[in-house]
Amino acid sequence: MFDGFGTGRFSTPDQVDIFYRIGGSGPPLLLLHGYPQNHAMWHLVAPGLAERFTVVCPDLRGYGDSAKPAGGPDHSGYSKRAMAADQVALMSHLGFHQFRVAGHDRGARVTHRMTLDHPDAVERAAVLDIVPTRTVFEAINQRMAMAYYHWFFLSQPHGLPERMIGADPDFYLLRKLQSWSRIPDAFTPMAVAEYRRCFREPDCIHATCEDYRAGAGIDLIHDAADFGRNRVQCPLLVLWGGRGIVGDAYDVLAVWRDYADDVQGRSIDCGHFLPEEAPAETLSALAEFF
Repeated sequence: MFDGFGTGRFSTPDQVDIFYRIGGSGPPLLLLHGYPQNHAMWHLVAPGLAERFTVVCPDLRGYGDSAKPAGGPDHSGYSKRAMAADQVALMSHLGFHQFRVAGHDRGARVTHRMTLDHPDAVERAAVLDIVPTRTVFEAINQRMAMAYYHWFFLSQPHGLPERMIGADPDFYLLRKLQSWSRIPDAFTPMAVAEYRRCFREPDCIHATCEDYRAGAGIDLIHDAADFGRNRVQCPLLVLWGGRGIVGDAYDVLAVWRDYADDVQGRSIDCGHFLPEEAPAETLSALAEFF
């Protein structure tokens, strides 16, 4: 995976060690992964993008081979504000003070926060298979609670989800991949091996729960402070799986137009994991937009 890419590590201003891959040449493009994966989820898309862009694929704090710092009493160590700041600092360290960014799932939530907190850094942004966190929590109903049950499970107090997932992390990981995807055999054995290797670590299980605890708490406070006052200013591409829950439950573009000034996008014929279930279509859409 990632032939021709180099690897590196960067320590953020608050001493969080971030692992990343970098490859290609051209304008800088940051790719952020989601749960329960790591940067390996981009392996079918990143090489194609690297033909036109300098592609940076990091592991978010708490995931993959990046550090797993303490979340703190209010879980702000895993706020999307903190996670976005990590990535802006990484890109600045690499010499990229302005860049494009695409995020999937949790990485898309980091991307959304990044556009609000660092508007001068983000030239264009793409979010894959999400609507804003605030929208999900404010409009929750039985159907969405069943589909997004993991939001409420993972955000339970420390100990419960960690112990239950830790009893069989491979089962939990593979169940998430299978239940959220719609294309058979979409995940390559090499990528799944990487997901398993990283997700088996108790520190990773705990850190990713902290991500969801922040999502159900401090992130909502930040989002409420911004809503109606601080909007996404850069062009925003929204892509979602046509066979998944997001497009079925929401008018996705209409929702995002409540948060952003310049929105375009469409569905792709797959489930949740666009870069792995539909890599050619995802690559084409991202390359054209960026």
